[in-house]
Amino acid sequence: MSSGQDYNISDLMGVGDWFILHFTENKGMAFGLEWGGRTGKLVLSVFRIVAVGVIGWYLLSRIRKGANPGFIISISLIFAGALGNIIDSAFYGLIFSASDYLTVATLFPKGGGYDSFLFGSVVDMLYFPIIDTRWPAWFPVWANQQFIFFRPVFNIADSAITIGILTILFFQRKHFDL
Repeated sequence: MSSGQDYNISDLMGVGDWFILHFTENKGMAFGLEWGGRTGKLVLSVFRIVAVGVIGWYLLSRIRKGANPGFIISISLIFAGALGNIIDSAFYGLIFSASDYLTVATLFPKGGGYDSFLFGSVVDMLYFPIIDTRWPAWFPVWANQQFIFFRPVFNIADSAITIGILTILFFQRKHFDL
């Protein structure tokens, strides 16, 4: 797939347009936010690596102390998701050529990838526009503008992080014996 290309999975199942594979390369952090150019990208990559190291250390310490298994699973989801995004960011630019709306990326191109270690993009591809409609004409500010419920495009690693965090929040009394 080239950047920005869609593949409608829900059409294959005959259930509408709510599950789409939408190939996009996220050069920054959550929601594609970027800051500080290449220096900012390097700082973000190093921060991610340190954060995963700290999460890994914390996870091992909780396992050794016999923490609640649900809490261990939740932290493991966060750790695995963060590690997956780091691996993607660290190596994707090394092993793929650049892609755009008209060009499909090539795996292991001659001359190397489009960027160096730690400067690659994270591939996001899951898109669930569950509601795609327009605001009513009487609605202030956004009248007649398109409204899409659940617009973010994300990946499986992002899902693991989100599920881990939500599980900790919803079951904190059980996880922390409050």
